[in-house]
Amino acid sequence: MTSLADLRVIDAATLFAGPSTAMMLGDFGADVIKIEHPRRGDPSRGHGASVDGVGLWWKTLSRNKRAAAVDLSRAEGQEILRRLVERSDVLVENFRPGTLERWGLAPGDLMDINPRLIVARMTGFGQFGPMSGQPGFGTLAEAMSGFAAMTGQPDGPPTLPPLALADGIAGLAMSYAIMVALRAREQSGRGQVVDMAIIEPILGILGPQMTAYKALGVVPQRTGNRSSSNAPRNTYRTRDGRWLAISTSAQPIAERVVTLVGRPDLVEQPWFASGQGRVQHVDELDEAVASWIAERDADEVIARFKEAQAAVAPIYDVSDIAKDPQYAALDTFIEVPDEELGTVTMQNVLFRLSDTPGAVSWPGRPLGQDTDQVLGELAYGPEEIARLREDGVIA
Repeated sequence: MTSLADLRVIDAATLFAGPSTAMMLGDFGADVIKIEHPRRGDPSRGHGASVDGVGLWWKTLSRNKRAAAVDLSRAEGQEILRRLVERSDVLVENFRPGTLERWGLAPGDLMDINPRLIVARMTGFGQFGPMSGQPGFGTLAEAMSGFAAMTGQPDGPPTLPPLALADGIAGLAMSYAIMVALRAREQSGRGQVVDMAIIEPILGILGPQMTAYKALGVVPQRTGNRSSSNAPRNTYRTRDGRWLAISTSAQPIAERVVTLVGRPDLVEQPWFASGQGRVQHVDELDEAVASWIAERDADEVIARFKEAQAAVAPIYDVSDIAKDPQYAALDTFIEVPDEELGTVTMQNVLFRLSDTPGAVSWPGRPLGQDTDQVLGELAYGPEEIARLREDGVIA
């Protein structure tokens, strides 16, 4: 049994934020139908590493989805979507505002067909406002949210993440929003529209920056690997050239760390009693920790921290992650059979449910692999499907 087995989701979004939303719903049993352009496909097929021209990012992002290729800009493609909407619970889309309306597929029109439909609209800047009509990507959200401004070394430039961070956060937020809307539907019997701007969810992980700015005029500055809230918190190099990360967010942990590195006297200082106080003396704290770690190999440092019940972790790259025993114990990564590549290793579902666990049933499929099956379920006959394919409406 899976939690969302009775849910049908139409994924008409592209690239990362919207499709990751649909992926997470599919991980827990939703029947997700991925709609792509019959000739261009989803651009994410061409992102990242590939094997023999088959994109590996696509394999993960579109797992557990049936692949149907339909040109929604064509009248007959729009009719296919209307028929799908009639028997679906959720539509995830990220077209530029006004596009669905221009095609006669506005949320109000679709909800006339199916009043229980949840229309999840994911755009860079939302459905209204001065920037709503502009193209928006996660990179712009990372820039406009304050993330880039506060990331990087103090004497270096603002730094963007080397990954789709804002898209991933928005995908998580949208999956939550959809579940809230579905819960509301249980009470009202009606669907609703979710309007999510990618520039907004990332703000939530940056802490109360606007609250502090309005109350105190504080503008966060770049602190490198240090924290503006507590110290010591940094990356430190060991004698054998490995890098370790330390966090002292909790006061007892901070006390254990400085005692371990031979500076118990610091605990007695009045300023040591709060994270903000320690931040004011971060150079002294970092020097104490860094010099102690630099005299020892990583394995010894980790063992000593473990004995002291202090928080430390090695800085991993993916090769380290692949052999880490904790990830192995959690089954964080699984091998999934794939008709194109044999098997594909990918991250498992995000969490474990005791009674209704999720699962990865198959990786992302070739373009249009399930088009005939999906249209057949909508009462399209073989001859009509063949004609639509010949006319370029589907693939």
